Amino acid sequence: MFLCLHNLCSHEETGQLRTLASESEYADGRRTAGWAAREVKRNEQVEAGPRIDTMRNIVRKALMKNALFTSFAQPRSITRMLVSRYTAGMEYGPHVDDALMGGRRADLSFTLFLSEPDSYEGGALVMEGIDGDTEIRLAAGEAVVYPTAALHRVAPVTAGERLAVVGWVRSLVRRPDQREILFDLDRACHALFEREGKTAELDLLLKTKSNLLRQWAED
Repeated sequence: MFLCLHNLCSHEETGQLRTLASESEYADGRRTAGWAAREVKRNEQVEAGPRIDTMRNIVRKALMKNALFTSFAQPRSITRMLVSRYTAGMEYGPHVDDALMGGRRADLSFTLFLSEPDSYEGGALVMEGIDGDTEIRLAAGEAVVYPTAALHRVAPVTAGERLAVVGWVRSLVRRPDQREILFDLDRACHALFEREGKTAELDLLLKTKSNLLRQWAED
């Protein structure tokens, strides 16, 4: 299960992120890949420094104030963020993200697109599944959140430049099926409140959601 976050970053925030990315120094992306992923990874990533620290702060704040993201991810922490660049001929073949980032479990991954889809060709984020592939190309400032355990790839860029912020989230709730139940309950609660206001039925659903979160959440 994956979730698209439309307008995660404002136009101003997206422009600031793009400016910082354009002013940054880049290194071979294979330096941060695992031993297997290194064989299929062809991209560049922003070097450590104050610019990427600023970019991380902007994205972290945007994520944590987004109600849909917090409901879906139940985030405990954002464990790591990278800024990647793909130009013509670059791609990232099929891979699974590392289970541990800096010694901390990673449950969910996200890709925040910084380039408008009409500014480059190819470069779709492709989620591979038993029912086929799903290609994702979002507008600048939009993001997709997906399980870290999912097999995925970035299709070859054939023209232009694809910029994105990629990150990983440790959730308070380890199991994806439990996170999905909580997310469904939260959406049902909001829909019921918008239709009928605060009712006894809504209170019962909120109680159930809180009790499940209390049971499943890890400190």
